[in-house]
Amino acid sequence: MYKWVKTFLVAGLLSSLLMFNQAFALEPVDINTASAQELALTLSGIGSSKASAIVAYREEHGGFRHMDDLVNVKGIGLTTIEKNRDLILVSQVDQQ
Repeated sequence: MYKWVKTFLVAGLLSSLLMFNQAFALEPVDINTASAQELALTLSGIGSSKASAIVAYREEHGGFRHMDDLVNVKGIGLTTIEKNRDLILVSQVDQQ
């Protein structure tokens, strides 16, 4: 009987952890509209300095056409983009 209770408690704990993880899952962020703070809070490997560089690049060049264009921002490589692919949105930018 003790083994059954232990199994039940472990299953309940795992279930609770999964629900907790889903409740605090990050929402994707649009790299053409998000603030530096939103970028830094959402994207892994992007601190305030790189987030500010993303915003500066976007303001200077009129936005990103594709998430892979982030490699044009100093300090951001393909590894960082791949790590965040599910968290990056790219809204349409006007042609300049």
